[in-house]
Amino acid sequence: MAEREVPAGAMDDVDVVTREVLTASRLLVAVSARSLAEVEDKVTLPQFRMLVVLFTRGATKLVTLAELLQVAPSTAMRMVDRLIAAGLADRQSKPGNRRETLLRLTEEGRRTVEDVTARRRGEIARIVERLSPTQRLALIEALAAFNRAGGEPRAQPGTGEETVPLGWADWR
Repeated sequence: MAEREVPAGAMDDVDVVTREVLTASRLLVAVSARSLAEVEDKVTLPQFRMLVVLFTRGATKLVTLAELLQVAPSTAMRMVDRLIAAGLADRQSKPGNRRETLLRLTEEGRRTVEDVTARRRGEIARIVERLSPTQRLALIEALAAFNRAGGEPRAQPGTGEETVPLGWADWR
């Protein structure tokens, strides 16, 4: 793939960089939407976000889920009820305090998050494979700098962090 020349002034032009980042974000949103397409009959995007929280945090109280998702507890309860009906989550009593209920993923819920994440990862890998080694290195450096500037810590391989929604790195 031929490398494009950088237009004069683009290196310091915040508008040009912003436009390219917005274009890339549009591509990544499309990749994410396609990765969810196979499960959209079972789960909505907000419900998938809840599955991701449960995947990352483990068993969690409803109030905590609502806070993390920035929704009202009643909205979170409706989402949970739908996930339970779909066989993706369940309720359990908290050990040592039977009055407190925790929500957790079922095996099918865990597989759903893993499958969607694998599809997203695969599509992104196919896009990255089209870049030259020099372009890949430049992309790594640019994205690392962008993430640092935005306060987003680096996802650690094999930890499930690649499933964490953007901007939510501090909710663990």
